[in-house]
Amino acid sequence: MADPARARRLAKRIGTVVASAIEFEIKDPPLAFVTVTDTKVTGDLHDATVFYTVRGDTLDDEPDYAAAAAALERAKGTLRSKVGAATGVRFTPTLSFVLDKVPDTAAHMEELLARARAADEDLARVRQGAKHAGDADPYRVTGVEDDGRGPDEADAEDTGDFDTLDDRYDD
Repeated sequence: MADPARARRLAKRIGTVVASAIEFEIKDPPLAFVTVTDTKVTGDLHDATVFYTVRGDTLDDEPDYAAAAAALERAKGTLRSKVGAATGVRFTPTLSFVLDKVPDTAAHMEELLARARAADEDLARVRQGAKHAGDADPYRVTGVEDDGRGPDEADAEDTGDFDTLDDRYDD
């Protein structure tokens, strides 16, 4: 098992080499729209997974994921050779390419958040002139006069109700 720091450094180097080779050296048209987003290397440094995204050639165009995957599969041997030459490790890791779903998931989350904001704005607009159901002070008692004493003072007044009980237990 290799050092995790070494595995991270190797993964970063593999990602840089693969991205550079895709951009400048391999002349396959579907690879023009591929972007390497992340690279992971197993603990034994024998397998590397390269995560990628594909963008469309225009803003409204849907990316061609199948063509990009096929082009990466065709270029896998060349890319592995370039990784081996650039890294100088004893065993060049095998490369596997995985479509990165994070941008799609992030776009979906942004859409959900936009819908939630719109619902909040609708609720705020409906709530603008609304009043609470019932009285403003539901605990207000009508018809009782205030004698100016606080609640503690009124409760402390001796009503004499318990005097008979106390006398019964003193015998």
